[in-house]
Amino acid sequence: MADVNIEVRENGSLRFVGPITITDKDGKNYTVPEGKIVSFCRCGHSTNKPFCTGEHRAEGFEADSSAY
Repeated sequence: MADVNIEVRENGSLRFVGPITITDKDGKNYTVPEGKIVSFCRCGHSTNKPFCTGEHRAEGFEADSSAY
């Protein structure tokens, strides 16, 4: 299995670079192929949660982007 890379974007989303598998609440798996990028919302304003739609820009979202 390949390592999962998660990028904490400055005042923005969490960006995952495939390959990864996303499992929904019903247990259905969705595969993100190698090299494809998927971004998850962390501002709470996305119109397509849990995915990022860029609403953080208009909302002025600010958050620490340090990896701990």
